[in-house]
Amino acid sequence: MNNLTKIFLLLAIVFGLSSSAFAQSSKYKCMIQMNAYEGEAAYVIISLVNPQGGYEKTLSVLGPDKQWYNTLKEWYKFQNKTKEKLNAITGASVGGGDRAVRVIEIDADKMNKGYKLRFESAVEEQKYHTTDAEVALTTDGVTARTNGKGYIRFVKLTKAQ
Repeated sequence: MNNLTKIFLLLAIVFGLSSSAFAQSSKYKCMIQMNAYEGEAAYVIISLVNPQGGYEKTLSVLGPDKQWYNTLKEWYKFQNKTKEKLNAITGASVGGGDRAVRVIEIDADKMNKGYKLRFESAVEEQKYHTTDAEVALTTDGVTARTNGKGYIRFVKLTKAQ
């Protein structure tokens, strides 16, 4: 094998590995409409959960103060294990009757494979909702309106342009 052939072979291998390492993803605007409840603003976590119901990744944190993250008990256990960096995905908490819009990125390889978006919510000195809303990552499910069970009235995602 001559040197030129070796170089082309090496480039083909490197290009093949690097292109598979960069998964395609799509951005979605995620609107969360809260119920009109009394009390402090809610902390809401948007997580990607696998088909078995386990946390894969934190997509957004609505709540700026780390001292209250432990009130989101199930997510907090995952966060303590993985030590994910949250700097770029945190924002303000959201009050009763208010709405929040976040842009989240979802890998295309998670669509139609049993993955879900879990919306977890907690309000200071009130009930904690492990699964306030859950959106199936299916072609139809991801843009359907999903009703919440706790502080969240509904969640609606639209493809971001």
